[in-house]
Amino acid sequence: MTRKLEWHLRRRLAEQGLYKTTELVPLLAERGVSLSREQVYRLVTSPPQRLNMEVLDALCEILACTPNDLITFEEVAVKQVKTAGGVVTGIGSLRPVPAQIKRPGKE
Repeated sequence: MTRKLEWHLRRRLAEQGLYKTTELVPLLAERGVSLSREQVYRLVTSPPQRLNMEVLDALCEILACTPNDLITFEEVAVKQVKTAGGVVTGIGSLRPVPAQIKRPGKE
């Protein structure tokens, strides 16, 4: 099982009637967060890899929500790959075999 991050900022913005990412820039600036239009666009359209706590706090204040409303995690099952013989393979069969170096004359 792996975990998949779900980022709900765009949906939360739509619920507040904010449909343009540029509308979010001045709201963030009022709360001391200065981000460019491009940064805000990326923040809204794709899940961030890292998120500053000040930005998260400002978003939660603007949207009147909690971090749990913006970010959720979903358990995703990992697919098992079967070979032609029907055997399930894992990474173990893909690992390289250690080389054995033998010096001439020494067995």
